[in-house]
Amino acid sequence: MTKYDVLTIGNAIVDIIARCDDSFLVENGIIKGAMNLIDTDRAELLYSRMGPAVEASGGSAGNTAAGVASLGGRAAYFGKIASDQLGDIFTHDIRAQGVYFQTKPLESLPPTARSMIFVTEDGERSMNTYLGACVELGPEDVEEDVVAQAKVTYFEGYLWDPPRAKDAIREAARIAHANGREMAMTLSDSFCVHRYRDEFLDLMRSGTVDIVFANRQEALALYETEDFDAALTALAKDCKLAAVTLSEEGSVVVRGDECVRVWAKAVEQVVDTTGAGDLYAAGFLHGYTQGRSLEICSKLGNLAAGIVIGQIGPRPMISLAAAAKEAGLV
Repeated sequence: MTKYDVLTIGNAIVDIIARCDDSFLVENGIIKGAMNLIDTDRAELLYSRMGPAVEASGGSAGNTAAGVASLGGRAAYFGKIASDQLGDIFTHDIRAQGVYFQTKPLESLPPTARSMIFVTEDGERSMNTYLGACVELGPEDVEEDVVAQAKVTYFEGYLWDPPRAKDAIREAARIAHANGREMAMTLSDSFCVHRYRDEFLDLMRSGTVDIVFANRQEALALYETEDFDAALTALAKDCKLAAVTLSEEGSVVVRGDECVRVWAKAVEQVVDTTGAGDLYAAGFLHGYTQGRSLEICSKLGNLAAGIVIGQIGPRPMISLAAAAKEAGLV
């Protein structure tokens, strides 16, 4: 018996989202479309220059857990916060989504992580993240009974930045596989892939990770190629299952010799791409843990991603379960 469909592990971050134009990014040395790690001084500087902002609990894996719960799945989450105002916001928001979250907070510095996200007119988001308390996530935060009772444990590649988190992930993988469960990861960001390419490949080839999520750019970066078909072929060899998102072109999934391509439905207006990949993973994993076909898993992923890019913020503001039912996917 399983208590959870999907357990996600990630950096517990409160997003501070504001709109800007491209010139603002240039003037402030922000790499467009990337996740930039920043220190305290940089965080304070950028915050002082932001326009009106919306605060929303985020973090890649936290968004995925919220998406799974919105689809009606049983979700759990591990992530480190501090005992402060932003930590309280994060805790309230993820529990309000119906996600199990009991990671013990830090009682001292550093504070809860925050990411200043600048959204340009084309909907692209540029993230500037101060990791704060996230760097303290370690093996002691892995709740063995939760991992053992989750069908799939999913973690974000961003966790390879704080060093102790690597030990936590390896411990979770040990517990998951000992209980016949599966491990999944998202490559997170092409810059993240460039930093940890060899380690990510080892996680896949060693069997530590069974399922991989990526976008086109991350898949190309992983294999240092401009040939997408070659990258897809390599992914199929290196892991049990891989799902690659292709923006408005939908997604493609490979499992051994099987290859499934599903096109995305047109979105009326792209408001904010924050969380698109996170919600695709949520939809896909929800379908996967319910035993659905790869095609339906992909359609659920595309649906969830399409909904979240039509709003501000990375967590669904409507019931994804209702949307999936209306679309005939459940």
